[in-house]
Amino acid sequence: MTKKEQDPSLKHFVEAAMGRKAIDLVLLDLREVTDFAEVFMICSGRSNRQVTAIAEHIEKDLRKKGIRPLSVEGVKEGHWALLDYGHIVIHVFYEPIREFYDIESLWSDAGRIDTADMVEKVPSEKKPSDDKPEELNG
Repeated sequence: MTKKEQDPSLKHFVEAAMGRKAIDLVLLDLREVTDFAEVFMICSGRSNRQVTAIAEHIEKDLRKKGIRPLSVEGVKEGHWALLDYGHIVIHVFYEPIREFYDIESLWSDAGRIDTADMVEKVPSEKKPSDDKPEELNG
């Protein structure tokens, strides 16, 4: 998917996942590989609770924007949550489960979509000394 052809709503999906600090987020362009979806979004959480939090946040955040899933599975268990939005299918994995199933390899024919322009830049954190008056900054 070239930049010109990208579905503008992809940014909403990426931002929603990153809102709960999803890790290793990958977008796979499925259009040349299959016809049941255009994009797989795959991301991970470091614990079952984080997987659940990511999936719930994605659903809630997108709902506020009027985007509703066709189906949602596995959220409460926190191992592998699947949110099906029709053209975009979201997989939120607990890291070891993602490594085991390795769906990126199963879909290796799919191209990757660059997410660099879809994620808001977070300002760098201030050093503790930045808030001190100049004369105390050693």
